[in-house]
Amino acid sequence: MDLKLSGKVALVTGASAGIGLAIAKSLIAEGATVVMPGRQQSKLDHVVEELIASGDASRIHAIEADVTTAAGSALVIERHPVVDILVNNLGIYESRSFETITDDIWKHYFEVNVLSGARLARHYLPGMLQRDWGRVIFISSESGLVIPPDMIHYGMTKTAQLAISRGLAGLTKGTNVTVNSVLAGPTRSEGIESFLKSGASDPDASPQEIEKEFFVKVRPTSLLQRMIEPEETAALVTYVASPLSSATNGAALRVDGGTTPTVF
Repeated sequence: MDLKLSGKVALVTGASAGIGLAIAKSLIAEGATVVMPGRQQSKLDHVVEELIASGDASRIHAIEADVTTAAGSALVIERHPVVDILVNNLGIYESRSFETITDDIWKHYFEVNVLSGARLARHYLPGMLQRDWGRVIFISSESGLVIPPDMIHYGMTKTAQLAISRGLAGLTKGTNVTVNSVLAGPTRSEGIESFLKSGASDPDASPQEIEKEFFVKVRPTSLLQRMIEPEETAALVTYVASPLSSATNGAALRVDGGTTPTVF
């Protein structure tokens, strides 16, 4: 299927690994140009080499910039003032007991997971509305609907993304611009193994055993009963980023393996 993304320019945050990298690869494969900001030039260089294998090198733009800061976002905006697609994927997570979440931790999670995306949308959305085409996508989480007791600060940020996404969608009424959020479930990534170990009854067990225990004890509602692969989430995001998704706006789309029960 041709998703009609050839010639589109997409900005993907957090694209140096995991879901973000899978999204970047998928968009490039569909003909889009991808702008990738990152904090470490050496890591960006490695990712760019990997991406060149799946697309035209001229359609990959890596920028050493920390979009969790106003200065970093300003640098990205200065280099690429106009984009057709904004994918706010950057995010951090951890398991932490509520009583140990300090004020600074609350602020840090909000700045990284929420404010970074809101700041970029504040710049790029008006241009999309003026040109009468664009896509803004927030990568949220099933944890934004069912808040994990050991990740309340993280869940808060994912709920906030849903609120911002729906609010911004209201500004697009009658246009060809859409704003949606994608609720990812537990996904395989660089940091997931250590995360799962931190909550395992036996941290020395095999990764397969630890993953199985996680779904039995922590995510028993999952219908998939396994980690979601980044490419599975990227497939949905790429469709939502395309002109073919024009009737999907203001939506919270789940790619969570059935973890969140649906209420009819």
